[in-house]
Amino acid sequence: MIKALLLLLSAGKLGKLLLSVGSMLLSLVVYAQLFGWRYAAGFILLLFIHEMGHFLAARQRGLNVGLPAFIPFVGAWISLKEQPRDVETEAYVGFAGPLLGSIAALGCYYLGRQSGEPIWLALAYIGFLLNLFNLIPLSPLDGGRIVAIISPRLWLVGMPVLLAYFFYRPNPMLLLIALLAAPQLWSVLKGEHQQNVPEGYYQVPLEQRIQYGCYYLGLLAFLATMSHDVHLMLGTVRG
Repeated sequence: MIKALLLLLSAGKLGKLLLSVGSMLLSLVVYAQLFGWRYAAGFILLLFIHEMGHFLAARQRGLNVGLPAFIPFVGAWISLKEQPRDVETEAYVGFAGPLLGSIAALGCYYLGRQSGEPIWLALAYIGFLLNLFNLIPLSPLDGGRIVAIISPRLWLVGMPVLLAYFFYRPNPMLLLIALLAAPQLWSVLKGEHQQNVPEGYYQVPLEQRIQYGCYYLGLLAFLATMSHDVHLMLGTVRG
């Protein structure tokens, strides 16, 4: 009986691993048809590293978290099987993804500068841009999870930014993000955002608010600068 239970548990874990790997391979095949295998593999790896930042941070804070899953043209995510106990933990897990993803994009940038191969600069650009997009201060994006430690009212800044980006580059996924964010924005407007979280969830020392605010603004400035500079480099290469 015990052996049978152990086998079932092992099969469950194996099934989750196969789901994660299978979704990654499916995305790889789809992207490869459009952009070629090298770019597709690099892009998937950048997404994976970003999500592993969240995964490792969540595990470090003792949260039960699932392996990354991928959907072509949607992206990747990890599933938190339990919610963070306080807003600092949420900000910590939220920040880890863009941080590790930005480091990976920076690695592509240096490979591109050293090798002279445009594909590395192309991967660096999409890496910087995706992590920059994720810092829009709107939950469920990473930026929304980070700025919540400063004030959830900053989500009200994120919605106009998201809508402006939609008009600049229309994409149905942006509308989906807006729909997912709408209930939380409404709760902030009504002053009810603290009702669905544990008591004291948003109570953090001022020093931590300032610390995360500096981290957020610093990474935001870095990604904006690098996205702009690499975009110009790619234009020179094409020319």
